[in-house]
Amino acid sequence: MKNPKAIAMLVLSVVIGLVATVVASGWVAQQGHASSNKVVVAAVDIELGSRLNPQLLKTVDWPSGSVPAGALSDPQVLQDRVVKTSVLRGEPVLEAKLAPMGSSGGLSAVIPEGKRAITVRVNDVIGVAGFALPGNYVDIVVNTQVDGESKGDKQISKIVLEHMLVLAVAQEASRDETKPKVVNAVTLEVTPQQAEKLDLARSVGTLSLVLRNQVDKHGADTTGIMKRQLLAGDLANPVEPVQPAKPRAAALRHKSVQVAAQPPASPKITIEVIKGVQKATVEF
Repeated sequence: MKNPKAIAMLVLSVVIGLVATVVASGWVAQQGHASSNKVVVAAVDIELGSRLNPQLLKTVDWPSGSVPAGALSDPQVLQDRVVKTSVLRGEPVLEAKLAPMGSSGGLSAVIPEGKRAITVRVNDVIGVAGFALPGNYVDIVVNTQVDGESKGDKQISKIVLEHMLVLAVAQEASRDETKPKVVNAVTLEVTPQQAEKLDLARSVGTLSLVLRNQVDKHGADTTGIMKRQLLAGDLANPVEPVQPAKPRAAALRHKSVQVAAQPPASPKITIEVIKGVQKATVEF
């Protein structure tokens, strides 16, 4: 016969466990809700220079202890704002990634204050085989003629600008692509003074782009290279020919002493002797 008391204890244990589970789940849900904030993130990938609207954004719960600085909670305040950098899907839309209020969309929105954008015509060689992509940095080399040099020695190649940010290639400004793209124009971010220098450089010679490391900001202290230096090769620093060893001073002194010790040769005396019909010559 079954024990009614044991059955009652088993049923009571199950009920208590279910109640504890429900209470714990509610408490955890309340704690999670209380410790999270709403943060606006990108609903899709957003290209730099794009104008924002509610269809491109959504809000998600974000732990209150790790909300990024500059995060926003209301998508409506971002209406018609322009992003100055690409924003990936699910990435928070921060104030630091937005152009100033009132900015129009397009490339002009991503140009910092005090900077300019200038476009340089390139080809597959000048454009580093298409590896000069938006977001990369390049140096500018000009090949031109030097005034005042002798005929046939006027050519010079010189780095005239360094660490220039590539804003766009052709009409593409996306910085998410890594595949090389051969284009006919590259747009660079420059200061007004650099814009003047670059414009003069492309009018007096041929330009080439030199791709550089993203984090390398050190300047290259070069004086350029001219045609005669290029063609000289190793002759620019000729090797001294090997000279025969000179006799030591002591040996020279010894030789001079021996020469001085030899007596000078005496002049010879010739006498002709006649005996009868015979004639002879004697030297002394």
